[in-house]
Amino acid sequence: MRSLDDLLAEGVSGRRVLLRADLNVPLDKQTHGITDDGRIRASLPTLQALRDAGARVVVSAHLGRPKGAPDPQFSLAPVAARLGELLGTTVPLAADVAGDDARAKAAALGDGDVLMLENVRFEAAETSKDDAERAELADRFAALADVYVDDAFGAVHRKHASVYDVAQRLPRYAGRLVARELEVLTQLTTDPGRPYVVVLGGSKVSDKLAVIEALLPKVDRLLVGGGMCFTFLAAQGHGVGSSLLEADQVETCRRLLAAAGDRIVLPVDVVAATAFSADADVSVVPVAEIPDDLMGLDVGPRTVEIFGTELGAARTVFWNGPMGVFELAPFQAGTRGVAQAVAAVDGLSVVGGGDSAAAVRQLGLDEAAYGHISTGGGASLEYLEGRELPGLAVLTD
Repeated sequence: MRSLDDLLAEGVSGRRVLLRADLNVPLDKQTHGITDDGRIRASLPTLQALRDAGARVVVSAHLGRPKGAPDPQFSLAPVAARLGELLGTTVPLAADVAGDDARAKAAALGDGDVLMLENVRFEAAETSKDDAERAELADRFAALADVYVDDAFGAVHRKHASVYDVAQRLPRYAGRLVARELEVLTQLTTDPGRPYVVVLGGSKVSDKLAVIEALLPKVDRLLVGGGMCFTFLAAQGHGVGSSLLEADQVETCRRLLAAAGDRIVLPVDVVAATAFSADADVSVVPVAEIPDDLMGLDVGPRTVEIFGTELGAARTVFWNGPMGVFELAPFQAGTRGVAQAVAAVDGLSVVGGGDSAAAVRQLGLDEAAYGHISTGGGASLEYLEGRELPGLAVLTD
C-alpha cells in the first residue's frame, strides 16, 4: 500500500489530487449547523500536507443518506464552509458531484487550492450494486484528477464508486488517517499488550454479534454495557423489566456466556427509569431486581467501579459503544465513568468511532488522553471481525 509520503516524495505540485475524505458529520435538525466537527478536523493533516506541497485538491465525501438524488438537507455546503474556516481559506463547493460544474471548477484550481464536490450520494450510482453503474460514475471522478488518495477510513468497508471503483482508475495512495487507523487495528489484531480488554456498548447484540464471536478467543476480558447488556442479563435468568431486549438473541448470549467463562463481564447494577426521558423518575437497582415497569438506561455506579478495575489492569483497550443513553443527563454517568477509565489506561487505548467518539466530545473529555480515536465505527468492527474491506483491498492491490 503506497502512502501519502510516497506521493509527496514523487511530487504533487500542480497535480490534481482526488481526496476521498470522511466528512459525515452530525447536523442539528433545526438549524442544519454542524454539532461535532471531529471528522472534519481529522481530515486536516492529509489535506494540509497536500496543499503545502502544491497539490490542487478535489475533495469528495458523503453526508447522511440521501436517496440517490440532490437533497438540500444533505448538501455539503456547511461542511465546505467549516473546512474553509479550519484551513483559513475559501473552499468552493461544486454544484454537482462529477458533472459540468465540478469539471469547470476542478480545471480552474491553482496550486494549493481546495475544491469540494457535492455529496457523492446525490448520485444513485455511488452506492449501486451494479458494477457498470458505479464504473460510469468512477470514470467521471477519475477525469477530475491525476491521482487518488483515500483518507476516508469510515467508508473503506463500502464498495462504493468514490471509494473502490475510482481507486482502480488512478494511481492510488492511503492518506495519513487511513494509515494510522490501519496501524492501530493491526496492533489490536496481531500483538496486543496484555491484558487486552474490550468494552462493547450500544443498543443491539445482533449488531455486535460477529465482532463478539471474533474477539472472544483473543481478549482477556469483554465488558458489556449499553442496551445490549439486557439480552445477556436475560440469558442469565434475570428479569429486565421494560429494558431493550432482543428475545431472539437470548439463546445466543447464553451460548457465548457458557463458552467465555469469566471473560465476559456484565453489569451488576443499572440506572433505571419509568420512561426514556430526561425528566423521568430514576433509580439505581441491582440487575437481579429490575422492576417490571422500569427500563434500564445506563449502567450503575457499582458496575462503573468493576469495569474501572478491569480497565485499570489493562495494557490494551478497545472501546466501542456507549454504556447508556448519554445524550440525556440522568444517564451519562456510566459512559463518562468508563470513558475516563479508558483514558487512564497505561498502554494503548482505542476509541472505536461512532457514538463512542461522539460521547468523548459531548461529555467534554480530553481527546488527547486516548491513544487513538477512530473515525470509523463500522469499518473498525468489520476489520476486527476479520472481514475484507473493499476500500483497503483496492489500495493494496
